Amino acid sequence: MNDVTADTSNIKAEDSSAAATPKNDDVILEIANISVSFDGFKALNDLSMKFMRNELRCIIGPNGAGKTTMMDCITGKTRPDEGTCTFNNSVDLSKLTEAEIALVGIGRKFQKPTIFESHTVFENLELAMKTDKTVFFSLFAVVDDVMRDRIADTLKKVNLGEHADQLAGRLSHGQKQWLEIGMLLMQDPQLLLLDEPVAGMTDDETERTGELFNSLKGKHSLVVVEHDMDFVAQLKSMVTVLDPGSTLCEGEMAAVQSDPRVIEVYLGR
Repeated sequence: MNDVTADTSNIKAEDSSAAATPKNDDVILEIANISVSFDGFKALNDLSMKFMRNELRCIIGPNGAGKTTMMDCITGKTRPDEGTCTFNNSVDLSKLTEAEIALVGIGRKFQKPTIFESHTVFENLELAMKTDKTVFFSLFAVVDDVMRDRIADTLKKVNLGEHADQLAGRLSHGQKQWLEIGMLLMQDPQLLLLDEPVAGMTDDETERTGELFNSLKGKHSLVVVEHDMDFVAQLKSMVTVLDPGSTLCEGEMAAVQSDPRVIEVYLGR
């Protein structure tokens, strides 16, 4: 799959149905004709979308557009009324539990960071590492040099290299967000789902988070749901716009921002 940052500045935002059909080997996740209703309200309406391997994709849309519901369907928190979510061309996610979906290589970060505040930053990453989780191992395992080097590399990657021995509860809000992202990376996921990752961050933290995500392109597939348009523009990625329950258009950020349909339903509000 070509890098999503390739020059497509002359391409206008298009309906998703008009996009070129990618090769199956390049598709890490396919959502096909997903519909979800809550008490008569159709949160998703025949939604179809493909996410590419090692791509960074941003999802935007007004409140109620179905962004979180889409993520819930991918991770097994919500079961669709119709349609399928297929991972790596073969795994039907609708047949797996939330825990099983995490094990196949999908990690999700919610808006509010979930960390172990009474443990150090280093210990949080150690606990998150993809290893034997039996009680015996958790109590008596010793961090070897390979594990220590991997934790150190992740700490540096998420801007916490100087905070390894600090209690997680004493981190700033933005640093807690970075720590949770680091904990996901310790699981070595193929696909990362990130729900409003810069909410509540300072301008500096937001910029550094953008740099982090850009550094992960080509190594992981990332799906970022976000309202901060400046942050989305910093990522220079493909942007998909949802309008209650379905795909409105997708393209580079500049093209999406100038699309009259987007201005009407979201950016112009």
